[in-house]
Amino acid sequence: MPGTTLVYYQEKIMKTCKDISCLLSDSMDRPLTWRERWAVQVHFLRKAADRYDPNENNKNLLS
Repeated sequence: MPGTTLVYYQEKIMKTCKDISCLLSDSMDRPLTWRERWAVQVHFLRKAADRYDPNENNKNLLS
């Protein structure tokens, strides 16, 4: 199936808001690894894209 790889990638790599919150808390005590920093940046970019997607009718503003 064409989208299967992307779905697996998102489930494996994409962190939840709770995971990102924990990483940001950890970053106050220790330096994050490059993968952790990358995960935080990708999460914020994804949330920004969800928030400003004109096709979504702003349903994700409070998520």
